[in-house]
Amino acid sequence: MSKPEPAEAGHRLRRNLSTWGAVGLSVALLGPSMASNLNPQEPAARVGAGVPLVFLLSTVGVLLVAHGFIRMSQHMSHAGSLYGWIGAVFGRRAGFVAGWLLLGTYLAFAVTTTAGSAVFLSDFLRGTGVWPGVNWLVPATVAFAGISRLASRPARAATRALLALEFATMGLFTAVAAVVLVKVATGGAPGHQRLALSALASPHAAAPALFSAVTFGFLSFAGFEAASTLGEETRDPERAIPRALTGTVLLAGGFFVFVTTAETLGYGTDAAGLARFTHSSSLVGDLAGAYISPGVGHLVTACAAVGAFGSALACAVSASRLLFAMGRDGFISPRLGDVRGPDGVPARALATVLAAVAVGLAGARVFATPSATDIFFWSATIGSLVLLLAYAFTLVGAVKYLFLSGPRRARPAELPIPVAGLLFIGYVLYANVHPAPRPPYDSFPYVAAAWLLAGVAAALVLRPAPAPADAASGNGLDDGDPREPVLPEPVPPAG
Repeated sequence: MSKPEPAEAGHRLRRNLSTWGAVGLSVALLGPSMASNLNPQEPAARVGAGVPLVFLLSTVGVLLVAHGFIRMSQHMSHAGSLYGWIGAVFGRRAGFVAGWLLLGTYLAFAVTTTAGSAVFLSDFLRGTGVWPGVNWLVPATVAFAGISRLASRPARAATRALLALEFATMGLFTAVAAVVLVKVATGGAPGHQRLALSALASPHAAAPALFSAVTFGFLSFAGFEAASTLGEETRDPERAIPRALTGTVLLAGGFFVFVTTAETLGYGTDAAGLARFTHSSSLVGDLAGAYISPGVGHLVTACAAVGAFGSALACAVSASRLLFAMGRDGFISPRLGDVRGPDGVPARALATVLAAVAVGLAGARVFATPSATDIFFWSATIGSLVLLLAYAFTLVGAVKYLFLSGPRRARPAELPIPVAGLLFIGYVLYANVHPAPRPPYDSFPYVAAAWLLAGVAAALVLRPAPAPADAASGNGLDDGDPREPVLPEPVPPAG
C-alpha cells in the first residue's frame, strides 16, 4: 500500500534505513548481552535452577505478542508505533494512552540500561585494578554523555554501530557459554559442577513464582518492538519491519535459553551454586574468568557495559521518535513534532527524553537507593509491568483491526494467537500481585497502574492542538482532520 510523504520538511523523518537498520535498533534496545549478564539473577532467586525454563516460557509469550506487532506493521507505518496504531483503531485519545505506556517503558528502560552500563563498567574498573574505588555515578555520567551525543545523530549512523557492537558481544557470550557447557559435560568444571539437566525443570517452582519470574524474561525481550518506531525511516516498511520483529525475537530467544542454561549449570544447581549465581554482578564475566581466564572475564564484562550502553542509546532513540509522533499530532506540545532541518533528527523530543532520563537517575540515587544494581532491577521491573500493559493494549487493537473491523486482514485461524497472548500477559500481571512479592517489588505494580491512570487522565483532560496538515501523512492515518484518524485503506489479507 503506497503512502504519501509529508509535505513539510519540518515534520518529516528521512527514509534511509534498511531491514538491518531496523534490526539494529530492536536488537540494541533489547540488549541480549546485557540482559543475559544481569537479568537472570532475580528469576534465580524466585525459581532456583529453573532460569532457562523462565526464558523458554518468555520466548513463547513474546512470540504470541509479536504476532500482533508483526501483523499491524504490515498495514501501518508510524513513528509512534502502537501510539499510531491504536489511534487509528480506537481514536486519538486511546492512542495517546497506548503511546504514554510505551513512552513510560522506554524512559524506565533508559534508566535501567544506563545503570546497567555503570554497573558493568564499575565492575570492570574494579576487577582490573584500574580504579578500585570507582563510584558508579562516574561511569553513569560518561555513558549518559555518550548517549546524548550519539542519539543526536541520524538513526542510520547509530543503528549501524549498535548492530555491529551487539552482534560482536553476543558472539563472545555464545563462545563462553559453549566452553562452559563443554567443561561441565566433560568433568572439567573448576568447581566440579555436574551436567544436571533434570534440575533445570525446577520442579519446586510453583506456577505463580514461575510466571512472576517471567516478568524478567519479558524485560529481557523488551525492545523487540523498537523497530516499529522506525516505520517512517525504513525503506519498504511493510516488509522490513515485520522481518526485523520476527528475526529479533527468534534470535534473542535462542540466545537467552542457550546462555542461561550455561550460566545455571556453570555456577551449579546446588544451594551454593545458586547463591553465587544470584550475587554475581556479571554472570557471564565471572563464568569466563573461572572457566577460561580472568582476562577473558574482564573482556566479557567490558563488552556487557558496551551492550548496556547501546541499549540505553536505543531506548533514547525510540522514545524520542515516539514523543515526536505525539507532538506532531498536537499532543503535549506541537513543538515536540519538529525535526532538525539538516538531518531530520527530532531534536526537541530527544532533549525532553534525555532530561527525563537524567531526572530519573538522579532522583532514584538521591531519594531511593545508592545502589546502581537496585536502580537497575527496580526501574526494570516498573518498566516491564508498564510494557505488559502496552502489549495488552496492542493485542486488543490487533484483534479489532485484523478480525473485527471491515475487511478481514488476517486468517481467522490466527485469532487464537493474540487471544493466547492476552491470557499469558494477564496471568503474568496477576502473578506479580498475588502472592505479593517481597518489598519493594510488591509496590511496583501500583506504580505501573499509577502511570496508566496518569495517561488516561491526561487523555481525558488534554485537548491536542491542531496538528500540521501533513501530520498524519505516511503513517497509515487519515490525511484530513488530524484529530480524528480513520482506519487505513484495506489491503489484501496477509498470507
